[in-house]
Parts: sequence; C-alpha cells; structure tokens
Amino acid sequence: MGLLPVKPGEVAAIVTSLEMRERPRPRPMPESPLRLVRWEAPSPDKYRTLFARVGSPWLWFSRLVMEEARLTAIIHDPRLEIFAVVDPRGIEVGMLELDFREAATCELSFVGLVPELTGAGHGRWLMAHALMRAWRPDVTRVWVHTCTLDHPKALGFYRASGFVPFTRAIETFADPRVTGHLPRDAAPHIPLIDPPSRR
Repeated sequence: MGLLPVKPGEVAAIVTSLEMRERPRPRPMPESPLRLVRWEAPSPDKYRTLFARVGSPWLWFSRLVMEEARLTAIIHDPRLEIFAVVDPRGIEVGMLELDFREAATCELSFVGLVPELTGAGHGRWLMAHALMRAWRPDVTRVWVHTCTLDHPKALGFYRASGFVPFTRAIETFADPRVTGHLPRDAAPHIPLIDPPSRR
C-alpha cells in the first residue's frame, strides 16, 4: 500500500461508475415546485453558464475547458437531451443531461442542483424524471458516474436510486481554479495548492 503524490496545481478524485440494467419499478413521482425545461441546441455560452453555476461547488470543469467547436457538436447532437431545472420564479437552478449516443444505452451525463436546494427532496424529484426519460423501449442500460469531489452523499444517493457500482478509477487533472476556468474561491472544501510558479 502506498500514497500516490498529486502535483501542486492538480486535483485527484476517485471516480465510481454505476449502472442499472433493468427499468426500476414505478414509484409515485416526488412532489416539487421545480420543473424541467428542454434546451434544444443551446448556445455554448448559455450552456457553460448553467454548467458552472450548478457544478462549480464540485469542480465540474470538463465542458468549461472544451474547445467551442467540440462543445457545440456535443450539445447540438440530437441524441443528447439537455434540460434546465427551473424554479417557480423562472430561475435556472439545476440541470439534467441525458446522453443516448451509445446504442441501447443512456448515460446520465450531468445531474445536479444548486447547493441551496440540497436536502429538500428535490434530488429525488430530479432523479425520478431522469429515469423516466432515460428508460426508453430501446434502452437496456442506464449509467452514471460520480467522484469524491461531488457531494458526500452523491454515491449513496445513486445506490439508493437503484444504481449498482461496476468500476472505479483514479482521475487527476489540472485544478480549474488554477487554470482560471473556475473562480479561486470555488469549492472551498477542496484545498487549492498552487504550483511553485504561482506562489
């Protein structure tokens, strides 16, 4: 057993992938004042704004560092479904992204709400809608991944929703707060260690 060093300016996370091979039994839909609004071919700027608003507390960065052309190709792909979660005032407070680009499969690419909504049951509402839309007649597998940078209860939430872990990996990447893709005060619970050149 040994420790693997992580370079200053980088972050490491353990990524757990989970899957569901059978459609879950129907359950009553949890109540929530929130609603889903489908975004068809959103502009990259609009998409990135919501992505950062929902994901910056957990250092979501993948779509923020992506080249414009590649991001546009992904979010405009008709096999990808993007929804904004909207509160009664019309304010966007979360997102859901379903990826059907692999045959017979749906990946819950991004599922999240702003931190202010945590613990009020809205996550169960969002997951119920995600699974309802993910399980189509031609889908035989729904999967999702989470990591140790996500909310501490994320892994347990996915398991309680019916997902089963099937693989784990260690991911290291440049800290998006160091590269300037996220504010330096994002995710304060995750220590930011500057590389020597920034000290």
